[in-house]
Amino acid sequence: MTFSNPLNVLLIPPILYLVFRLIVPHPLKQTPAASTYSEENYNWLPAKHPEVICQRKYTAKELLEYDGTKASPRILLAILRVGNDGKWGERTVFDVTAGKSFYGPDGVYGNFAGRDASRGMAKQSFEPEMLTAVDQPLDNLADLTKAEIDNMRGWHEHFERKYIVCGELVEG
Repeated sequence: MTFSNPLNVLLIPPILYLVFRLIVPHPLKQTPAASTYSEENYNWLPAKHPEVICQRKYTAKELLEYDGTKASPRILLAILRVGNDGKWGERTVFDVTAGKSFYGPDGVYGNFAGRDASRGMAKQSFEPEMLTAVDQPLDNLADLTKAEIDNMRGWHEHFERKYIVCGELVEG
């Protein structure tokens, strides 16, 4: 190594410092010995396991239990799936708890919580008459126009991208 090159002279202090730190570790940054492990200082685990969402079938009465006001804080709603070919599929149940400000009791879409929101989403209406009573058969939606069906399809696609699918709404 020659000292005629200024770069070599500039590199000497950092190299000496690193060698010094290898020989004499910093007194404040020492890691605890392996024998000092305890549950108190190793607490990266969550306090409780998050609730597991299982796929299942819901009746209208069962779905009503998930409106965000009852024992379960979860908020679910259902929308009929319509394929691009126009064929109607199942009524998909979505967990919209993450959107509680929209779908919770005080949200703008709060009346859809725990219910089949297909007709309301298709017609862009939040009126109570858009909801079928839970003791009635599921709405067959036969009177919807093509534009309303397309609108409902758009809402279903939006929900599929944004929320967890957690089941299917069935007659019961």
